[in-house]
Amino acid sequence: MVPSMSEIYVSTDVETDGPIPGPHSMLSLASAAFSPDGRLVDTFTVNLELLPGASGHPETMKWWESQPAAWRACRRDPRPVEEALPEYRSWLEALPERPVFVAYPAGFDFTFVYWYLVRFAGKSPFSHSALDIKTYAMALLRKDYRASVKRNMPKRWFSKRPHTHVALDDAIEQGELFCRMLAESRTESAGR
Repeated sequence: MVPSMSEIYVSTDVETDGPIPGPHSMLSLASAAFSPDGRLVDTFTVNLELLPGASGHPETMKWWESQPAAWRACRRDPRPVEEALPEYRSWLEALPERPVFVAYPAGFDFTFVYWYLVRFAGKSPFSHSALDIKTYAMALLRKDYRASVKRNMPKRWFSKRPHTHVALDDAIEQGELFCRMLAESRTESAGR
């Protein structure tokens, strides 16, 4: 049974200078939209200017010091959030099906994306929901949540792409991971 394409999976990754939006800024936002059959449909990526009055969290900035290439990538040509977020909302709304937010970890990335969309674009096309890849892995692996980490996931789920901490690279990599998990789940379900 081939599922109809009533939704599109939008694997999203953000890079930030702190743990929460508002006091800290989203530095880079990227999404990779995948069809249910795992085909990459489109991508969106943007580096963002810092929020007025926000500052980098000391622990996060210390981590960035260990990632100079990724830091340079997320600070290249930053755009005003007031321009970029409405463009992102328009991109989401132009996708061929209803967008489903997908991330690893969704709790972190969705917090920033939702806050920024509501604040700077008026609303979130994702509504109030996000699909967490780790939670999905927990269900597929039948393991405890804290045991459902990448090192305990089957190698067949992963692409050959490295995790670079460049938002678009990581959004595509994580989208491919999710799509392999989804395909395996649907194959198993069809076999029952």
